[in-house]
Amino acid sequence: MNEAKERIINRTDLHFLRYCQGQYGINRGVYNTIEQWFYNKKVYNIESRRQYILDFLKHVFGENKGSGKFGREGLISNLQHFWVSITEHQNES
Repeated sequence: MNEAKERIINRTDLHFLRYCQGQYGINRGVYNTIEQWFYNKKVYNIESRRQYILDFLKHVFGENKGSGKFGREGLISNLQHFWVSITEHQNES
């Protein structure tokens, strides 16, 4: 993990949320849903969960500033597709 990403992940809850809001345009409800979704997938370690959150948001919005919108597929569907893609990649390794 690079130093800049590590600094973001280790921020307080409020600062991490604000980073996600500023970078990807999501609101607190969307953030809470994403975090709970990964927690339900047994990602209990906060640093790992935050890394998944950032990876997911980057997966959806790319490098550009996000709009906070998840389109026709919706948030949960996007989370499911992301989870399948990373678990398939992990199984290949």
